[in-house]
Amino acid sequence: ENYEQMKALVNQLHERMQRIKLGGGEKARALHISRGKLLPRERIDNLIDPGSPFLELSQFAGYQLYDKEEVPGGGIITGIGRVSGVECMILANDPTVKGGTYYPVTVKKQLRAQEIAMQNRLPCIYLVDSGGAYLPRQAEVFADRDHFGRTFYNQAIMSSQNIAQVKAATGEEVSAEDLGGADIHCRKSGVSDHYALDDHHALHLTRKVVRNLNYQKKLDVTIEPSEEPLFPADELYGIVGTNLKRTFDVREVIARIVDGSRFTEFKALYGDTLVTGIKPLEKHIT
Repeated sequence: ENYEQMKALVNQLHERMQRIKLGGGEKARALHISRGKLLPRERIDNLIDPGSPFLELSQFAGYQLYDKEEVPGGGIITGIGRVSGVECMILANDPTVKGGTYYPVTVKKQLRAQEIAMQNRLPCIYLVDSGGAYLPRQAEVFADRDHFGRTFYNQAIMSSQNIAQVKAATGEEVSAEDLGGADIHCRKSGVSDHYALDDHHALHLTRKVVRNLNYQKKLDVTIEPSEEPLFPADELYGIVGTNLKRTFDVREVIARIVDGSRFTEFKALYGDTLVTGIKPLEKHIT
């Protein structure tokens, strides 16, 4: 009974996740493609190394947050992927969601991604295709310390710490070339470093920039081959279930998560509502 109920909930979660991945709907996607542009997830797929995993963050940001206004994924995709062999934080606006404009939750999601990048010293790649602030909610976007301006503060701080910040403006931040297009900024203002002909070219240049960083990750832990738990992870559904009034032994959960189901518990007799211990998890000790 536990298994069937939890399996149904997990299936529902995956279905909602797939809808979020579609962004702003078929009409917005078709319009975007008709302009000769790649969809945001296609941009990410073309940016990261072949076979590289993409650890997406905050997929449900904005979910049922603004009443009848749908903002799938908060209008921005963030996550960690490997680019030219370097683990990077990737932040890609989704122009199919309200033209890529920034809601308050978009800002919050972007700042959270920057915070993770700063803590883990991950170079940041911004795939910008944005209409700026969502004007009906602009008072919640610009005004405070942790609103939109904070993103530029974070960029400056990370840059000062030698954490690279790479921006590929793949869309139309402004529509008219003479108000700030690639030609103006590459030939006259000098703001831009590279001129890209299209999305594919911009992503190629971005990969090239990352490759030239000469960045090598330094590990403070011993790496060992990972090992599967002794018990199938699928059994977690039957152990936990959906009835929060039912108790279960959390050690049974741990045994289906950690390498080799090995777990060294400490303070087992003290504060018995909490289980603490050391376990090897995904090649690291936690």
